[in-house]
Amino acid sequence: MTTPGALDGFRVLELGTLIAGPYCGRLLGDMGADVIKIEAPNRPDPLRDWGQAEGGNQYFWSVHARNKRCVSIDLRVEAGRALFLELVATADVVVESFRPGTLERWRIGYDVLADLNPRLVLARVSGYGQTGPYAERPGYASVAEGISGLRHLNGFPGQAPPRMALSIGDSLAGLFAYQGVLAALLARERTGCGQVVDTALTEAALAVQESTIPDFHKTGHVRQPSGTRLDGIAPSNLYRSRDQLWVIIAANQDTVFRRLAAAMGRAELADDPRYATHTARGTHQDELDAMIGEWAAGLRAAELTELLNRHGVVTGPVNTVAEVMTDPHFLARGLFVEHVDPSIDEGEEGFDPIPPQGVGVVPRLSATRGGVRWGGASRPGTHTDEVLGELGYADDDLAVLRAAGTIG
Repeated sequence: MTTPGALDGFRVLELGTLIAGPYCGRLLGDMGADVIKIEAPNRPDPLRDWGQAEGGNQYFWSVHARNKRCVSIDLRVEAGRALFLELVATADVVVESFRPGTLERWRIGYDVLADLNPRLVLARVSGYGQTGPYAERPGYASVAEGISGLRHLNGFPGQAPPRMALSIGDSLAGLFAYQGVLAALLARERTGCGQVVDTALTEAALAVQESTIPDFHKTGHVRQPSGTRLDGIAPSNLYRSRDQLWVIIAANQDTVFRRLAAAMGRAELADDPRYATHTARGTHQDELDAMIGEWAAGLRAAELTELLNRHGVVTGPVNTVAEVMTDPHFLARGLFVEHVDPSIDEGEEGFDPIPPQGVGVVPRLSATRGGVRWGGASRPGTHTDEVLGELGYADDDLAVLRAAGTIG
């Protein structure tokens, strides 16, 4: 059972496909907003076919389309645009992730939308942003991570920079777009007017890179990939235990390093000039890693983490998803929740009596937490009649629109 969300009463129209824009829409829906995902008839979001599938259920889709009502409207035809504008008049937010200029070509740019609904917030998510020499280029997360410098920082020195097994650039852009929407809605309370939130995948990937820009600008330092650790931050690495499991030990703060030294039975290390301060430990990082690695290799992972936790040292395992889903802490927090597909009825082919689980709503709000009300509908257009019915369209009207191909 879900609780009311902080965005209950807000309506969001989501356009676009794949991950970045829809992730922003998902986060708004998690907080209670009525998110209406608009897909073109016969051209649904390709994300519906991504990832693992079973019995007609696409699990990637069920997570990113959760809490959304799926409507099929062709925005490329005049009748479809008219339907969309009727929905815009009722909306607080539109999220789109097309290449810049697409809405303008369809004659539904922000000038048109704001004239109809001055309080509307338009979140535009694209590869390079709405302006600049690269604006019209198509953009994917992989390229955004590369051009922003984020990919360069990943991996080991001298090796090809790998990507994480996630579209992290998309997720970062979705998060920044979500943040921008919330800020714009808050500003609207003061001004009474909406605005455009311009989010670029490239800029989202750049914005999380700590001090790389001022470091280079003022000193010429180019941060390099550093494998399993951060250069100059020591000790903070992963070490292999006696039973061949990886354990992360992070004790780069002076007080925590003192506790690590005590746990190792080497309390004198905390007063050794080579290791007593943050800067000194960074200088002698290789020595520390070798010393800690040798010590950790003498203990089983469970023994190692128990000892370190008892001494107040920051530590933890490197879990697979199988271990994550049985972790007692995550289970106690109720982090995994069911994603029920509203478009499949019990007894129907493809019905699974055990719905897939996914991660619940993050962060947790104490009074208006929101929740996963349903998983993504596996059938495009599941809620078309419902949503247009709320605008006053009768069954006969819908039949005419459907016959014309305006709706799906």
